[in-house]
Amino acid sequence: MADTRPIFAGLLLLCNLALGLTDDSCYRIEPGTVAGIICADVVLTLIIVIVTYRCASFRRQKLENADKVYMNVRANCKS
Repeated sequence: MADTRPIFAGLLLLCNLALGLTDDSCYRIEPGTVAGIICADVVLTLIIVIVTYRCASFRRQKLENADKVYMNVRANCKS
């Protein structure tokens, strides 16, 4: 198995370098705000999935009903 200590040391060095270069004037976001954004994203995603499922199932049902009507009309025309 390869020795991962040099990779880990390099990542640690990059993290420390990034912390040293950051400015303290960064805009801070409260944890509650982040949680709210995540919850809103989950709710919006669920709404999109539900609406898509309902539209697709409605269209599928409509196509199945159209095939049944077509077959019944053809059967009535033959007799």
